[in-house]
Amino acid sequence: MTQLSVKRVLLVAAENDALHGAKVGGMADVIRDLPPALAKCGVIADVAMPNYGFLAQEYRAVHMVDIEVEFEGDHHTVVVYRMPRPQHKDDIAVVQQDIVDDSVAQIYLFDHPLFNHQGQVYCNGSADRPFAEDATKFALFSLSVATSLVKELLPRVDVLHLHDWHTGMVAMLRSCVDEFSALKALPCVFTIHNLALQGIRPFIGNDSSFTHWFPQYIDKLNSIADVSIFDPRYNNCVNPMRMGIVLSDKVHLVSPTYAREVLIPSDHQKGFFGGEGLENDLATKVKQNNLIGIINGCVYKDAVSEPLADIASHAELLLQAENTIIKWQAKTTQFNAIDSIAIARIGQYKHVLLMDSILPELRQVEREGDRFLLTYVGRLTEQKLLILLQPFNDPQGQFSAKTVLEAILESLKRQQPGGVFMLLGSGDEHIANVLQAIAVRYSNFVFLHGYDDVLAEELYQCGSLFLMPSSFEPCGISQMLAMRKGQPCLVHGVGGLNDTIEDNITGWIFKGETLASQSQALVDRFNQVVKLYGSETWQQVKQNAAKQRFTWDVAAKQYIEKLYVSH
Repeated sequence: MTQLSVKRVLLVAAENDALHGAKVGGMADVIRDLPPALAKCGVIADVAMPNYGFLAQEYRAVHMVDIEVEFEGDHHTVVVYRMPRPQHKDDIAVVQQDIVDDSVAQIYLFDHPLFNHQGQVYCNGSADRPFAEDATKFALFSLSVATSLVKELLPRVDVLHLHDWHTGMVAMLRSCVDEFSALKALPCVFTIHNLALQGIRPFIGNDSSFTHWFPQYIDKLNSIADVSIFDPRYNNCVNPMRMGIVLSDKVHLVSPTYAREVLIPSDHQKGFFGGEGLENDLATKVKQNNLIGIINGCVYKDAVSEPLADIASHAELLLQAENTIIKWQAKTTQFNAIDSIAIARIGQYKHVLLMDSILPELRQVEREGDRFLLTYVGRLTEQKLLILLQPFNDPQGQFSAKTVLEAILESLKRQQPGGVFMLLGSGDEHIANVLQAIAVRYSNFVFLHGYDDVLAEELYQCGSLFLMPSSFEPCGISQMLAMRKGQPCLVHGVGGLNDTIEDNITGWIFKGETLASQSQALVDRFNQVVKLYGSETWQQVKQNAAKQRFTWDVAAKQYIEKLYVSH
């Protein structure tokens, strides 16, 4: 296959931020931004994804075809809708039933009751049955996509591009079940956005297990399935992530550093997250020259941004935060404690800003003429916040802190008395409860429990320093969004953070060989960085950060050359 023959690619994914309500993590940003970038290179990128019970209706997508499949020992009908990819997620196109413009990227929405969870992309599930509902959902989705391709119900594509464990069973069906063997002629790429989530489920003995989903294939699986579908650690379980890795032609990691990290076994006790049990399979791909690391892109406007850090912009940020909390509360029956604490902290900060504007001679800030705003935007997960919530034992006795986060808040109070840390995110309820307890004790910590695009954009725009202490980060988008607005970042030097931040040039990096050393390094580095605030060095780093460009145009060309073209 030559580059000129790659005209159309099918991206199969669980998320897509080109549509409202279909984003959870960074994968959604990739599926949103990659198609227009590929289009500039002459490649049309269609997307296949679940409908989740509402997308086709919201966007007035047209009915395309009904797919009949056998699943869980019964016959099921999966309805497929199609719509052109909208230029903006607010756009509602008028789609004609019988007219398909092959020159325009399409979104195919697969609809079935199993895909519907009250408008949510993923189910929370229970601790004793991890991935159970989602694994069943994506097994049926994968079967439906594979069926639609082998029966040529979708337009012909030149490359099949699967994303994360949710689609790994497409690769399994293609390689291990004879009735789908025609798909072997279609080059298959598998992108890993987060290796820590693998969708592992039992092989047998559960209503969410391989034999329950595919009883018709158990006696038909060819010999390759004996190795490729089972988890290497739990021989009674199947692993969709492993299926995607072993049974795809090429494997793509979303940053060069992450592509190297996953070849090393994980050591969670020491705070290292690497191959997560699949390092041997990934090493095999390296030997075959079929494992590639390409950093994700970001969308930029032409002008270099300057952060807004004056009193007026901070006041506008606080107003947006209040309005966002009110919007969240409108969806609940009672005012919760986390939001109540956040409103109180915002009120305190507004009072300080008011005094700054009325009596500027009383300002405590002397350097830049603004108030130091430390920011974080992201999910509440161990991946993102494990280091922040580690116990902190200060060898110098400077802090009374119980956790790294509290040590940072105490340091912020000491060095920038008027400074505030605003953290926006939702996710793990235990982490949320810990953050709530810290917000009660520290008046310079505003915990905003949820997510809102407009508020996130305000935090990127107004922040003095963006904190991203992820234990592992396949690529990361938040640091790019902060830098895009001229906000420098303090990050853990792993994965895509290592590839997008140059220490002391475009931001600051901390590292450590163990969780304890990572914790100490973060606090030490934070102290050093805040001391630079307002200096010429700070200004230069801020300017350098704003000038960085990790564009999808560059990434798309690498996708074509390294992933889609056979050499």
